[in-house]
Amino acid sequence: MLFSGLFDLSVGQLIGVALVLTHITIASVTIFLHRCQAHRALELGAIPSHFFRFWLWLTTGMITREWAAIHRKHHAKCETEEDPHSPQILGINRVLWGGVFLYVKESRIPETMERYGHGTPDDWIERHLYTPHERIGVTLMALINIALFGLVPGVLVWLVQMIWIPFWAAGVINGLGHFVGYRTFQSKDASTNLVPWGILIGGEELHNNHHAYATSARLSNRWFEFDIGWFYIRILELLGQAKVKNVAPMLKLDRSKTECDLATLQAVITHRYDVLAKYARYLAELTQQELHELSQHMALPSGTASYAAIQRFLHREPEQLNEGERAAVGQVLAHSTALKTIYQMREELVSIWTKTNLTREQLLAQLQEWCQRADQSDIAGLRRFSRHLRCYA
Repeated sequence: MLFSGLFDLSVGQLIGVALVLTHITIASVTIFLHRCQAHRALELGAIPSHFFRFWLWLTTGMITREWAAIHRKHHAKCETEEDPHSPQILGINRVLWGGVFLYVKESRIPETMERYGHGTPDDWIERHLYTPHERIGVTLMALINIALFGLVPGVLVWLVQMIWIPFWAAGVINGLGHFVGYRTFQSKDASTNLVPWGILIGGEELHNNHHAYATSARLSNRWFEFDIGWFYIRILELLGQAKVKNVAPMLKLDRSKTECDLATLQAVITHRYDVLAKYARYLAELTQQELHELSQHMALPSGTASYAAIQRFLHREPEQLNEGERAAVGQVLAHSTALKTIYQMREELVSIWTKTNLTREQLLAQLQEWCQRADQSDIAGLRRFSRHLRCYA
């Protein structure tokens, strides 16, 4: 009797049903809450918009305004003490396994809601049902599952639904997505891309791509990356139920170019995170060699980072490092002319797109002068990177 419901499903069928239901929830989070509400990367028609809100109320109890506000604050304060869920600050275990508690804690801060929660739905149903009665939705979902699948199977499917978003979104994306994985772009945070979890996380695993271009409705960038959320958005577009407002620009290279021009400057500024990532790759071999040689005869200060970490620190902004890490970087630079040159040239390159008081012509002159000095350098990686940079179009 405990197993009787409207549908008598096998264990395999119940697993399939649970995966389908949780996938709809993931799609609702990535398309509606994340790309549409938090970042305004697209507009949704009334039908999918109301469906996503209703489904999230049923399966998560999350409030749109709270989710958008917390996520916007994460971007604004990323990897700082004010970041609601940074594993770099709070530790990976706390975020991975307790991300949902960090979310709840932040949702109770009125200042966060007031400052970052603007522009989210505020209609009658939001004010009178979804926001004040979020627990009714998940309770209704439990009753529906029990009626469909029986008491024990229904409760088990419901439990999977309840832990899916807290684990995958609040834990894996917010935790591992800032801790392990590969980085296509050298964004100012520690965000990474995780594969091959696309089907399970709806494209959200491409977290480094997202942080590089936060307002892009498409999260995939490289040929092997698959963003299933973007696939669904394109279908909604074909049905007239979505309008994409922003997508990440695709890098174009003109191998015939030999000089920097205004088009090069614009491309470098637009693709600055790609520029920094390529810079790190072109100089990686020499950086590793120099650090290996230093490690043979110079010990880093007690309690500071390892030489393996120093290689990452050399390609991060100084404000991203703590005092001990900056001291370790300074010690390394003081004992390696090559690393000092690599570090200084990177800082000068960054200054080209951070100076807001110069004209485009002045910035172009700086870029041309930078490439000229790189060409004259005795560091082969710098010369190769300079030639690559001039191909940006």
